[in-house]
This record gives sequence, structure tokens and C-alpha cells, in this order.
Amino acid sequence: MTRVVITGMGAISPNGNGYEAFVENTLRGKVGIKPIRKFAAAATGIAVAGEVDDFEPKAVVGKKEAKRMDLYSQYAIQACQEAYDMAEINQANTKDEDLGVIFGSGIGGLTTIEEQVIKMHDKGPKRVSPFFIPMAIANMAAGNVSIRFHAKNISTSVVTACATGTNSIGEAYRHIKAGRAQVMLAGGSEACVNETAISGFAALTALTTASDPEKASLPFDKNRSGFVLGEGAGAMVLESLDHAQARGARILGEIVGYGTTSDAYHITSPDPAGTQAARAMRLAIAEAGIKPEDVGYVNAHGTATKANDAGESKAIRQVFGDYQVPVSSTKGMTGHLLGAAGAIEAVITCASLQRGQLPANIGCFDQDPECRVNLVRPGKQRKAAEYAISNSFGFGGHNAVLAFRKWA
Repeated sequence: MTRVVITGMGAISPNGNGYEAFVENTLRGKVGIKPIRKFAAAATGIAVAGEVDDFEPKAVVGKKEAKRMDLYSQYAIQACQEAYDMAEINQANTKDEDLGVIFGSGIGGLTTIEEQVIKMHDKGPKRVSPFFIPMAIANMAAGNVSIRFHAKNISTSVVTACATGTNSIGEAYRHIKAGRAQVMLAGGSEACVNETAISGFAALTALTTASDPEKASLPFDKNRSGFVLGEGAGAMVLESLDHAQARGARILGEIVGYGTTSDAYHITSPDPAGTQAARAMRLAIAEAGIKPEDVGYVNAHGTATKANDAGESKAIRQVFGDYQVPVSSTKGMTGHLLGAAGAIEAVITCASLQRGQLPANIGCFDQDPECRVNLVRPGKQRKAAEYAISNSFGFGGHNAVLAFRKWA
């Protein structure tokens, strides 16, 4: 049976641009949520977002290339370049035909769409950019990554809303496990902190109207009032164990299970019973060949919406029963990165196993009695866990769970 290991990781997050910054800041509880600066947001009623700091597209993406990419593709390129470099993959040790890409986005190039629609309205259709379509479409992060790294195996995109990053990594895992590729670049990116996205999510009453960045994203808190929109990207290099060992790669962790199900319940609300979310966790744990009590950590989806946190808590208790598995949502620090959320959460889950330190559940000041889970508290994060799972649940009822094993 083919084993699938992780040999490279990359991240761009509101609380850290780059893998090391993201991991270090997340483990020490740094909140990256801040007042919205990208546009005048007062009329939307939303005050804060998880904006990325210090991103310079020329540094990694390149000045010319960046002009032809929406920001979500730029984020994807930088995160994948970091993961690729960390893995020390190159054309000498990996054939182009053995390298594939599964990289998604929940929304795609919404900033480009917003800009170009305004331009067409104000100046006429002849002023629309010839790069509008290839910048906007949701598969283009995967396309640009494939071109950049000469990846000639599968190149495709997953779009499952907030489960996108997790499904992308899970499907890449499946592709290697089936023997169809040796190495995969996988993950998700999102860059839609703009007036259209904020207004749309606000209209759904999904976003918090809180103005204090430290008290805006409150996973599992009884006073939670909605999620904070974030942006960024997460990427992993997945590799068959045989290929990694043959080239002497440094192994960072192993993916041992993947479960994905559908609520088939509602377009935006999760099933309050949590039945299919629980089944996705059970599927990932079963494929890993372990029992629930072997899992030392759950990285929760934990969006800080009333419905999600209550339903997810119920699902976790269905799977783990009275076993008090440590649980935390990192969205209290990053906000909700939509299609990139599962990808950066996979990165922090793997890094946490590697370092023996779990991320705390920042933002829970008064735990909701409806959310009866064992939250990781600041200062109580040291944990010698061997296995962990990471949950992602998306609009449309998409449930995705990855199971990770610490590489010893």
C-alpha cells in the first residue's frame, strides 16, 4: 500500500506571511485580524478582516507575472513556491509527468471581477482587460502553479466553499495513494477582502459586526456573532514515501486518512445534528487504521458562527464520546480564509504534531455550554500527540476531514 508523506509546506496568513511566521505566531496565539484597510468599509457595517500584511508580489511571483494574476493566484504561487523549495523538489529528482497539482479556491478572482465590472459600467465594454477572464476564473491558481513548476500530471481545482483546501489536499492524497502520481502540490488560496464579498457575506448575516480585532472571531464562545473574513493561502507538497525516501527527502509528517461526506441539508446552514460531519471524521480515522482515542488533537472548523460551532461540537462528541480529545480552532487568530482555510489549518496541524505543541483556541472567553468540547487553552499547549485530524465544512453541505500522523 502506498504511503503518502508531506515534504514541504507553505503559508500566507493574516497572522504571518510565510510558513515560519505563520506557525510561530499561531503557536504563540497572535491575532492577525485588523481594521479593514483595503477599501472604505463603513457602509457595509463590517469593521474588521483578516488581511495579509507585507505581501510583495514582485518578490516571488514576479512583476510581469503578477500583472496577469488575481491576488488569489499570486498567493497560491508564493505558498507553493515555499512548499516546493522546502521539499527540495526539482526536475532532476522528479519527472514532470510525476508531478501534479490539485489547488482550489472557494471564490476565485473576485477582486478582479469587481474591478472589471466597475470599469465596464463606468467606461464601456471596450475597456475591459483582455486578462479579465484568465485572472478571474477559479481554476487559474492551479493552472498558474502547474505552469510555474512544469507539473504535467493532473492539474485541477476543487471548489467546495470552505472545505476547498481540505478536499484539495485529500484528493491529492488519493491520487498518490492510487499510484497515479508521485508528487502533488495541493492546497487552497483566497483573496476576496473586498466590498463585494464583505457586502455579500454581511447580507447573509454570516459576519460579525464587532470592531475590536481581539474580540471579533470567537470560536466556541457563547457571545460569538459570526465569522471574520480572511485571506491567504496554504500549500503542501505530498509525496509517495518511496519517492521521498529514494531522493533522501526530509519528511515532515504523513497523511493517513481522508473522509468526505455531504449533509444534503441546506445551501448555507450545516445540519444541526452533525451526523455527516461526524461520519467524515470516522471515515478519516478508519482509513488511518486507528481508534478515536488514538487521536491527540482536533483542529476544528470552528468559524465562530452560532450554527457551525454548536453542530461541530455535537459531531465531535458523537465520534469521541467521553474521550476528552483536545480541540481548537485557529480562526480566532486568522479569521476564516474560506477556500484557503483548510489548507492553512492542515499546515498548522502537521506542524503542531511535529513540534509537540498544539495551537490554543484563541477568542473563547466564556465557552458556550452548547459547545461541550475540550478546548486547548493558552499556556496548556504542550502535547505529545501522534495523530491529529483537521475538519472543514463548507456551504452546500461539504464535509472534509484529514488525518495526520507525526513522522518519527
